[in-house]
Amino acid sequence: MLKDETELSETKTSHTKKFKLSMPHSYVIMGVILIIVSLLTYIIPAGEFKRVDDPITQKQVVVPGSYQHVEQSPVGIFDITTSMYEGMIRGSEIIFYVFFSYGFIFMLTKTGAFNSGVGALVRKTKGKEILIIPVFMIMFGLMGATFGMYEESYGYIPLMMGIMIALGYDAIVGLAVVYIGVATGFAAALTNPFTIGIAQSIADVPMFSGIGYRAVIFVCFMALSISYVVRYARKVKAHPEKSVVKDVNFSFLSDASSNDLVNLKFTNRHKISLILFALTIFTLVFGTAKYQWYLKELAGVLIIAMIIIGLVNKLNFSQISEVFIEACRNATFGVLIIGMANAVLVVLEKGHIIDSIVHYTASTIDGVSPHVAGSAMLVLQTILNFFLYSASAQAVTSMPIMVPLADVLELNRQIAVLAFQLGDGFANMIWPNSVAVICGIACIPMDRWYKFLWPLFLMIFALEVVFVIIAVFINYGP
Repeated sequence: MLKDETELSETKTSHTKKFKLSMPHSYVIMGVILIIVSLLTYIIPAGEFKRVDDPITQKQVVVPGSYQHVEQSPVGIFDITTSMYEGMIRGSEIIFYVFFSYGFIFMLTKTGAFNSGVGALVRKTKGKEILIIPVFMIMFGLMGATFGMYEESYGYIPLMMGIMIALGYDAIVGLAVVYIGVATGFAAALTNPFTIGIAQSIADVPMFSGIGYRAVIFVCFMALSISYVVRYARKVKAHPEKSVVKDVNFSFLSDASSNDLVNLKFTNRHKISLILFALTIFTLVFGTAKYQWYLKELAGVLIIAMIIIGLVNKLNFSQISEVFIEACRNATFGVLIIGMANAVLVVLEKGHIIDSIVHYTASTIDGVSPHVAGSAMLVLQTILNFFLYSASAQAVTSMPIMVPLADVLELNRQIAVLAFQLGDGFANMIWPNSVAVICGIACIPMDRWYKFLWPLFLMIFALEVVFVIIAVFINYGP
C-alpha cells in the first residue's frame, strides 16, 4: 500500500514537472503581441486626425476636433509577417548602432583592456564599489533630463553589465544603471527637448517654464530609482543565488570575478586603450549635446575607436574584422527583437487605429472633476505609450487633444504637460515594445526584467500620481 502511494506521489510530481508553465521565448511574446494588436484592427474603428505643420516644433501636429472615421483596414496574417520585415527596416538605425557598439565593447574585452581596467577600478574602490552605481545613474539621469539622451545610451549597456559582474553584482544591475538611470532622467526631465520642449510648445506655455517643480520631481525619482538598484545590488552581492539572472549565460561578457581581475596586469597598451575609451565616451556625449548627433554619427565614432583600439593592441585589420564579426554574432538575438518591437507600430499604422485609440481614450476624461482629471491624464498618457512609444510622436498626437481638454476642465496647461512627461517617460520601463529592445540588447529574458522591475514601477507610478495631484492643488503653472 505504501509503495502504491509512493508511486502515485512520484507520478503526480512527474506530471507537475511535465505541465509546469514556463515563460515563452521573447520572440514568442512579441509574436503574441503582434497578433493581439492585429485583432484590434478588426475591433477598433479606423480613424484619423487631420495634421498640420507646426512652425514652432517643425513637426506635424494633430488638429483638435478633426477626428473622422476612415475605411476599416484590418491587418491579416500575411500582413503581420510582412510587418516584421518592415519593422526590421524601421528599426535599422538602432539595430546597426547596437552592432557597432557591441563591436566597440567587445574589442576592449578581447584585447584584455576592459578586464585589466576593471581590475584597477576594483583595487581603487575596494570597499566602496557600491558608490559606482549612484554616480553612473546620476550621470545617465542628467543626460536624459537635460538634452534628452535615450537610445544613444544603449551602447553603454554591455559595458556597464561587464563592470557590474566584475564587481560582484549581476548583469541586470548593469542594465539598470544605464536604462533606469537614463529613463528616469528622461521622464522626470528638466529641459528634455523631446518631451518638455515639444509639449510646452504645443501647450503654448513659456519654454522650460516650471523647472523648479520639475527639479524637485527629478531629485525624488532619481533617489527612489538609485536606492532600489543599490538595495538589489547589495542583496545579490551578499547572496548570489538571489539574482534574477543567476542561470542566464552572458557569453559576450567577461566571466572573470573581481578577485581574478584584481591580479591582472594593467599594461601600457591597456592604459592607452582605456584612455581612448574615455575619449570616445566624451566625444559621444559632446557630439550629442553640442551638435545634436544621433545614431549615425555615434556609430561612426564607435567604428573609428574600435579600429584604433585594435591597432594599439597589435591586431591587424583581418583580426579586427574577426572580432567585430564575433561581436555581431553575439548581438544577433538582441537586435532582431528590436525589429519585432517596431513591427507592432507598423501593424497599428496599417490598421489606422492609433488616432482612434487617442480619440476614444481622451473622451473618457471629458466631464470629470479637475482633481480627477490630472491623474486621469497621467493614466491615459501611460496607456498611449504602448501604442506611441516615441516621445515626440506621442507629444504631437496627444498634446493637441489634452491641451484644450485641460482648458475645458479648468486645469493649468502645465499640468497636461506634466502628465504627458511622466506618463510617456516611465511607461517605457514596463511596456513590452520598449522592454523587448533593452532586454534584447542585454540578452536578458523579458520575464527576468519584469521580476526585477515590478516593485520599483509600482512605487514610481504611485509617486507620479502624488506629484500630479500636488500640481493640481497648487495650480502648478508657468
